[in-house]
Amino acid sequence: MESSGSSTVAAKPRRNVGEVVKSYFYWTYRRGSFHYDVKVTLILLFIFITPQLWHYGDKPVPVTALAHPIQVTGDGERGMVIVVSAADVNLPPHATAAEVKHSLRQAILPVTGDAVFVERWETLTDEQGNLEWKVWAHR
Repeated sequence: MESSGSSTVAAKPRRNVGEVVKSYFYWTYRRGSFHYDVKVTLILLFIFITPQLWHYGDKPVPVTALAHPIQVTGDGERGMVIVVSAADVNLPPHATAAEVKHSLRQAILPVTGDAVFVERWETLTDEQGNLEWKVWAHR
């Protein structure tokens, strides 16, 4: 048996750009290959760089110290009744209903968070004669 010193390796045909992009989309490369490593690197770059480049609109809610206690009780599945002191609600004189709703939402925001909708409200007086707002809200 005679062996020849030359070995032939079958050459892979070159692929066009569309085929390479399609294979990246369907993740057809084996782990540890060049294209696999390139794709993983691109994903990691996307994860760590995009929060620095794009403003997603999320921001922490500034927590203000409450001057008076706020009482929150449940009212059904997602509803709640919130009693807040009138001193904690910043209302302009002769405020419209929309301004009252906005001011009440801002006053209860530290307790309820962002995802709350004010449905209705009324004014009360406590045992000491202080004015309070009773707010019905839901998530």
